[in-house]
Amino acid sequence: MAQRDHNPFPFSEDNKRYLTYSCYLKRRFGGKVFKVPLDLGLGCPNRDGSKGAGGCIFCSERRSGDFAGDPCEDIAAQYAGVGGMMRKKWPDGRCIAYFQAGSNTYADTSLLKAVFERAAGFEGCVGVSVATRADCIDSEKADMLAGLSEKTYLTVELGLQSIYDKTAALCNRCHTFAEFLDGYSLLRERGINICVHIINGLPGESREMMLETAARVGELRPHAVKIHLLHILKNTRLAEMYEKGEFRAMEKDEYISLVCDQIERMPQDVIIERVTGDGARDQLIAPLWSLKKFEVMNGIDKELYRRDSWQGISAPAAI
Repeated sequence: MAQRDHNPFPFSEDNKRYLTYSCYLKRRFGGKVFKVPLDLGLGCPNRDGSKGAGGCIFCSERRSGDFAGDPCEDIAAQYAGVGGMMRKKWPDGRCIAYFQAGSNTYADTSLLKAVFERAAGFEGCVGVSVATRADCIDSEKADMLAGLSEKTYLTVELGLQSIYDKTAALCNRCHTFAEFLDGYSLLRERGINICVHIINGLPGESREMMLETAARVGELRPHAVKIHLLHILKNTRLAEMYEKGEFRAMEKDEYISLVCDQIERMPQDVIIERVTGDGARDQLIAPLWSLKKFEVMNGIDKELYRRDSWQGISAPAAI
């Protein structure tokens, strides 16, 4: 039997050639687990003037929380409302309270501790996921998160997007890769699970730069990684740049090929939480092909099969 005729990746239970989040959660908790996106109404230091203004050029008006609950509602109401809608699809599923919108360590530590611990106790909740920026992590917050991780399955999601400081400056990220590594280290040395976000297609970046970002992230050995496609959304600085012709959106085949290359370079024990992202249909300008999300995901599966390849095949050995 040719190797292509069976799945060579040892950890997958969903016929993928990489370690999916769904598979990991199913193995850990014994069934379906889904995230319930929540919005605390928190901002970012590159929005309020402490480091910059306007936020990252690609960030939506909802601070990347377009599918989260209403920040005017209490988090329990958000959890019940958004989670209730999702339970129509997965009635027996359990939940992860996902603090998605904004930078969710950009507030008083004692306040955050109370909110996160409250969410961890919601009915059917098996974990907490906290999206933030690495420069919004200090020792006090890292200690608080370490305490939380002893009580529930915790993942802290850090938006890196690119390892290149030139790209970060263009995107108005307002912190360097070195600062990212500082925040990452504070979490890592406390044993906290970290998920790193990267974005493909940022203005000025070549294919080689995007591959290098994925390779460097893999070398950090995070708990998980999210690979996103750059979405050009209405009412963003990025949209203005796109309309002026300052950069182009990626083509679907180009993106699929790149993601497969990145997956091949990612160590096998790193969870691949996402291989593309969601752009709100009423806000997305380009690339419109990304709206057919399952076509993109299926394209990645087909390309890995065509190559007879899988996650980690080109990754360096663990030290």
